[in-house]
Amino acid sequence: MGEPEERLSDAERDQTVEWLRDHLLAGRLTLEEFSERVDQAYAARVRADLQQLRPGLPSPEQLPEGRSRRPATRLTGALFGRVVKRGRIKLRRWTVAGGAFCDVDLDLREAEIQAQRTTLTVLVGFGNVDVYVPENVNVTVSGVTIGGRRREWGEDIERRGAPAISVRAISLLGTIDVWRVPANMPGDYGEIFRQLQGRQRELPP
Repeated sequence: MGEPEERLSDAERDQTVEWLRDHLLAGRLTLEEFSERVDQAYAARVRADLQQLRPGLPSPEQLPEGRSRRPATRLTGALFGRVVKRGRIKLRRWTVAGGAFCDVDLDLREAEIQAQRTTLTVLVGFGNVDVYVPENVNVTVSGVTIGGRRREWGEDIERRGAPAISVRAISLLGTIDVWRVPANMPGDYGEIFRQLQGRQRELPP
């Protein structure tokens, strides 16, 4: 244990989250890497623990431009089919996902974002859309569901200074699930279903 004067304050942890967010928005961290380091920041007890978060990242006064040149993902959809979109997806301020008579898996855990707030619009008719986001990102879900279901799974953790993803869902006889996935959870989708459902973490409407 550190000396009392070395103990971290909540304000210092929040400042660290904001510092990590700046790297995320600059393209140096994915959402999942950001989420993992936020977990470490809030678990830190003394200032020396925060040094474990710095490898590979410049100090705040040395932030060069580091944005990826990969094209942004604006639309992910399917018609009478199935689409799985994952990996280092690049998101700008808005993107659209969905389709009709379809199954769409949109995995944003390794995504790059460029704005403090990103909007994802989900449109589905007679189909299923699953959206995966890491914990420690502020996610809000809203919209209209007609004859279908809209569900949220996982722990809704509000982090001061963390980026926000707004999911706007419109469904006609379709199902939309938003999964908040802990950083240490296996990446297999079936395993995610079993573990989060087993924890009975479906959030109230």
